[in-house]
Amino acid sequence: MIVVTAPTGQIGREVLSRLLDADRDAAPVRVIVRDPARLSPRERERVEVVTGSHADPAVLKEACEGADRIFWLVPPTPVTEDVERHFRSFTEPLCEVIAAEGAERVVAVSTLGRGVARDAGPVSASLAMDEAVAATGVHYRALCPPALMENLLRQSVPIRDEGVWTVALAPDRVLRTCAVRDIAAEAARLLLDASWTGYRDVALAGPDDLTPEDMARVLAEVLDRPVRLRHITPAEQKAMMRRQGATEAWAQSMADMTDAQNTQGFYGASQPSTPETTPTGFGRWCEEVFRPALGRG
Repeated sequence: MIVVTAPTGQIGREVLSRLLDADRDAAPVRVIVRDPARLSPRERERVEVVTGSHADPAVLKEACEGADRIFWLVPPTPVTEDVERHFRSFTEPLCEVIAAEGAERVVAVSTLGRGVARDAGPVSASLAMDEAVAATGVHYRALCPPALMENLLRQSVPIRDEGVWTVALAPDRVLRTCAVRDIAAEAARLLLDASWTGYRDVALAGPDDLTPEDMARVLAEVLDRPVRLRHITPAEQKAMMRRQGATEAWAQSMADMTDAQNTQGFYGASQPSTPETTPTGFGRWCEEVFRPALGRG
């Protein structure tokens, strides 16, 4: 039995789809979801559903009963009042369930930055999650992507209407990126393989060596219109997020993450790309995902 958390989020939905595309005899799938209505008809027909949050110990215990593999993702929550506590509220019940229910393998979405990232907001919280789960002795794979290409979709309107992409990262330094489809493919591959053991970080950095300035030029080529990079400071990024409704804690954590990226470079050129597991380049993603999202397919 495979348990999938966050099955309606952008990564979890892709993972679930790939699991259901596999051989029906590969493994039954159970999902934890707050709102089952958000599952597709195919998903509702093919999976067992446990309703609730995977931060709820009782819900998680019910979902993991008899399961041997878990796909784990702590959802980002811009309304949280404490980022570290938010991650612990999910991680501690997972560790308890692993001990009580005997799950053998966990595949989790984490982040690049092991041994490098310090005081980096949600990145630091993700790495602490890895350490806590690995300490249970469960066979563990921490999927470690850098910046998600899909984050660009949040700025689709200003890019479409004004030709402006706003970034707080250093505009002239290489920024490693990864497409959600590649994270999902590696997660599904590991979940369907019951032979791996031990603990390992799995770096998932796309094939490009692009700076944000380079990426803006790629966007302009794909969209066939000018795209200008607007650089802001982490403090300005925080203020913008507060205006958009994020809590002080979340906005500050994201500013801390950006500042840490700029000063420590853990999503930068020092991190090698892994094209064998993350083959989707930024240009291809822009053509196949971003341009259609703008209605320019």
